[in-house]
Amino acid sequence: MRHFLAAIALGSVMAATAATAQPIAIVAAEDFYGEAAAAIGGDRVTVTNILDNPNIDPHDYEATPSTARAVADARIVIYNGADYDPWMEKLLAATVRPERTAISVAALIGSKPGDNPHLWYDPAAMPAVAEAVANALAAIDPEGAEGYASRGQAFVASLETVNQKIAAVKQRFAGEPVTASEPVFGTMAAALGLAMRNQGFQTAIMNDTEPSASDIAAMESDLKGGKVKVFFYNKQVTAPLTEHLLALARAANVAVVGVTETEPAGMSYVEWMLSEIDATEKALAGPPA
Repeated sequence: MRHFLAAIALGSVMAATAATAQPIAIVAAEDFYGEAAAAIGGDRVTVTNILDNPNIDPHDYEATPSTARAVADARIVIYNGADYDPWMEKLLAATVRPERTAISVAALIGSKPGDNPHLWYDPAAMPAVAEAVANALAAIDPEGAEGYASRGQAFVASLETVNQKIAAVKQRFAGEPVTASEPVFGTMAAALGLAMRNQGFQTAIMNDTEPSASDIAAMESDLKGGKVKVFFYNKQVTAPLTEHLLALARAANVAVVGVTETEPAGMSYVEWMLSEIDATEKALAGPPA
């Protein structure tokens, strides 16, 4: 009998150890936030990225049953917020789990609905995500806290090349007038010190509404008259109006820079940011080849 009880006790200990050894499940609405979580969590986490296809328009995404199950099972959920991924907030509300930590990037950096929701272009976003993820993991898994903190610091350090590039471009080109088809690159343009024009037009396009006649006229005037140095456009969205504006920009010798809402395949977050900042710097430096 004593041997039987001892075996039960040993089995309970082994089961508890196995349970604590299970990787911590993290779900990221956008894959660049998941990239940060994976770097910080290491082999102590598993990360499921929902929006991880560079060919999908994030605004058209609809949650699937598998996404709902992943969110229900996650200990940590990371999402953009600021009305960019409202489907995630609905899933969180539908699968209440007191021990789950939900990290809203918008809440971390003080962004609210109505602000530009493309928060990953804000240099403050990723460091805030790294700190929040490291803290959340340490709370769940205190034994791994030192590693989470160390890897979090390393991830933030990897962003320094982006910060240095931003500072260099800002020093050269702060105040230069630019415009865009929609505000995808807006927070980065602000970090670069660029003077972004036609904000009303951009917001209308982002919200799938028709820009006003005056907004269209102002945009066309800026492009035709060469009043801006660069025209940014979302390479993932093609529409007759965007094609029209691209033609105007090129005819007026206004530099054109394509940007994306999703991380390109085969690129890290840092590589993605640097590629677009580099393209912006070249455009600002002179006329396109």
